[in-house]
Amino acid sequence: MRTLCFLICTLTASVAVADDAVVIKFGGTIFGDYSYTANGVRPSSFQITRAYLNVTGTITPLISFRITPDIARESGNGSSLAGSQPFRLKYAYGQLNLDQWATKGSWVRLGAQQTPYLDFTESSYRYRFQGTIFSEREGFLTSSDNGVSVHYNLPGERGDVHAGYYNGEGYAKAETNAEKAFQVRASVQAMKGLKLTGFANLDHSNATTERSRFIAGATYEHAHANAGIEYLVAHDAVDARGWSAWVTPRLGNGFEALLRYDTLQPNTTLSATRTRDIVGISYWMRGPKGTAAAILLDRDHAQDPARVDDTRFGVHVLLAF
Repeated sequence: MRTLCFLICTLTASVAVADDAVVIKFGGTIFGDYSYTANGVRPSSFQITRAYLNVTGTITPLISFRITPDIARESGNGSSLAGSQPFRLKYAYGQLNLDQWATKGSWVRLGAQQTPYLDFTESSYRYRFQGTIFSEREGFLTSSDNGVSVHYNLPGERGDVHAGYYNGEGYAKAETNAEKAFQVRASVQAMKGLKLTGFANLDHSNATTERSRFIAGATYEHAHANAGIEYLVAHDAVDARGWSAWVTPRLGNGFEALLRYDTLQPNTTLSATRTRDIVGISYWMRGPKGTAAAILLDRDHAQDPARVDDTRFGVHVLLAF
């Protein structure tokens, strides 16, 4: 497997003519899995759930860019594309690097880009290849959108702020109205490894209907485990509240456990709640810097008063280079 990781790494190409010339790098990410549902809610299947092709580059020390086509499985909901794997654009942005005027790692982006909260959280929660995090899985946030944003690192690695102005519909949908979403995340390092985060998404689904999300959370990174917790309040036509907690203890020799619990009250005027618990064990293979390869065996159990309980067993694979 180390040989495989090395070969994947060598596929990453760089093109450069001089020290100050355009530099272009190619890479990719693959999520694959096999799932079996215990109660027959859906058929067992092998599938590639997602494939990214990454093109990143530097035009000058001030200007860089990223282009990432996304190939993903379409879900149901009556779509004529249900079950197909359309080719669409997830990221396509230009970036003005502000290192000369601000702290290192500060920038301004314009285009289809990462939204502030999900990208930040997934840097600690490494199991995107098992499934999305709580706020995205429940449909409250999207990982990419078209807009403009600014990122600023606090001095002394004490945290960062990321704020943006977006369409609000997400990268997979066209804009539907004149309303725009303002999103802002602020994170501070309370102690070594521990970051406290506040996030707000202020939007309207139309001129008179508010669509907002607020999240308070914490992530903790340690040599022996990563962990996180978030509490979400959302408002659309109705109010929703929920929370999620996860921990990934490292067991040694590349093995790691995944423990996660989500709970959501979709309508706070009703007592009904839906929950999800995930238990798994993974093996992360060693590879060259800039690559990742992992396999996860898990049990994903979802309960919803309006639906039949869904208990799924899966084998998930991650390859990134």
